[in-house]
Amino acid sequence: MTRPEGYLLDNRQQEAGRRFDAFSTLFDPTTFRHIERLGIGPGWRCWEVGAGGTSVVSWLAKKVGPTGKVLATDIDTSWQTSAARSPVEVRRHDVAADEPPTEGFDLVHARLVLVHVPDRERALQSMLRALRPGGRLLVEDADPALQPLACPDEHGPAEELANRLRRGFRELLAERGADLSYGRKLPRLLREAGLHQVEADAYFPLTSEACGALETATFQQIRESLVRAGHATDEEIDRHLADVATGTMDLATAPLISAWGRKRVA
Repeated sequence: MTRPEGYLLDNRQQEAGRRFDAFSTLFDPTTFRHIERLGIGPGWRCWEVGAGGTSVVSWLAKKVGPTGKVLATDIDTSWQTSAARSPVEVRRHDVAADEPPTEGFDLVHARLVLVHVPDRERALQSMLRALRPGGRLLVEDADPALQPLACPDEHGPAEELANRLRRGFRELLAERGADLSYGRKLPRLLREAGLHQVEADAYFPLTSEACGALETATFQQIRESLVRAGHATDEEIDRHLADVATGTMDLATAPLISAWGRKRVA
């Protein structure tokens, strides 16, 4: 991933691990369902772009077996140390700046990556170039503008505060180059890139323990940035975290839009 100076959700911050765990709980079933549908099996060569946590990489490794390969890349690979054993290779790589790997992959997958990359077009082209003819691309990204609220049921002061803080979070993301309506564009972008058999769907978790865990880790991570930008006070963030800790809030995430297609055979 390409991350500008002062990247808001840096993997090196201690809250990143809790965010990875929450994403795994929320989104792994959706991701795995799509990859199963694409036909993954023993011997496949897979590239996991912007790998971050280890859950998807480990699952892919089991699916491809000892005759396959899983390349896990990110600009910060510190979270992938435990996954770096056959058939997994961990490599530091910037998908929007470096040349793509030349292995010729059966599957290239990125989740919650391109929305944060300023040069998204170049990153997507890099992923396409890495596919073998007939290979599959699966891109999954959020669309915060499609459903921008932390609490769609804004029925009280706690929910009103949560939604106001979420607006501040979105503004910080946009200032750092995130495209908050990127997810909905994915089907068109894959078609325009020349893929065929393009399909897409969306998953929208409305409330769960993982949504609460993600909310807590996120606002702990971005607290200083929110306060410095004038979007919230420390007292408001403390009150929000206390509200989340009660377990009574229906906290939502932005919809995760999954789009997939196949590279044409010349």
